[in-house]
Amino acid sequence: MTIEEQINSGIKDAMKAKDKAKLDALRNVKKLILEAKTAPGAGDTITDEKCIQLIQKLVKQGEDSASIYKEQNRADLYDAEMAQVEVLRVFLPKQLTEEELTEALKTIIAEVGASSMKDLGKVMGTATKQLAGKADGKAISAKVKELLQ
Repeated sequence: MTIEEQINSGIKDAMKAKDKAKLDALRNVKKLILEAKTAPGAGDTITDEKCIQLIQKLVKQGEDSASIYKEQNRADLYDAEMAQVEVLRVFLPKQLTEEELTEALKTIIAEVGASSMKDLGKVMGTATKQLAGKADGKAISAKVKELLQ
């Protein structure tokens, strides 16, 4: 079952269960998927990888919004936003732990033959492709800089 099919099924389940947070989150994803499918040159199909990218974008936006709500002491909005983020995280691949990320990056650094900060671009290019969806870009960047110093 593709991610798009899972989302469509989840929308039906959320409607039956009257789960507003889940329904809103899944409808947002479905909207983005429809926009991506109807974009010029898209070919009316979308891959699971593209769906994951769209969901990651929504999760990041939700987390950013939630942090703003928290700073402004708006617990009601913060809770609603985080509930949607948790619904979306179900569709994302398991995130790497700090130790797993370090090991993966050490392997990538060895593969590309990086030895100093001058090789940061080569390492980041390979790392972001190999670890897409499994680790946050900021975490990858910080760890690569730490390992190359």
